Amino acid sequence: MIGRLNHVAIAVPDLAAAAAKYRDLLGADVHHPHDLPEHGVTVVFVHLENTKIELLTPLGADSPIAKFLVANPAGGIHHVCYEVPDIASAARALGEAGARILGDGKPRTGAHGLPVLFLHPKDFDGTLIELEEVRPDLQPA
Repeated sequence: MIGRLNHVAIAVPDLAAAAAKYRDLLGADVHHPHDLPEHGVTVVFVHLENTKIELLTPLGADSPIAKFLVANPAGGIHHVCYEVPDIASAARALGEAGARILGDGKPRTGAHGLPVLFLHPKDFDGTLIELEEVRPDLQPA
C-alpha cells in the first residue's frame, strides 16, 4: 500500500533557527517558509536527494504543534509521511482493518497541494503517520 517515504516532520520552537541549521551547518537545500492556516502550522521544507524534512512550527495558539511543543519544548519528530497512489482506497482498506483515521476521516489538502490523511499513532506503535496521495496526474504545476 505505502510507497516512498515522502518526508519526516520535525516540530521546532524556532523555525528560522532550525532552517538555518539545516542550511548553514548541514548544507541542505532549504526552501522558504509558508503558512498553512488550515493545519495551524508554518512549514519549511528541506529537500534531500532521497526525501524531504518538513520543519514545522505553530501558527497560532490552537495549533496541534503548539500542544506538541508544550510536551516537547526542544521539539522533535512529529510524524512520518508515506506516499500512496490512491488515498481513498488506502483509507478504505485501513478502516476495514481497524486503523483509525484522525479528524473526520476525509482527505484534506496538505502542504504540497495534494490529498493527505493522518493515522492514529496508537494504531502504529506510537508513530503519527501521514499518507499523501502522489500520482502523476495530481502533481501541482
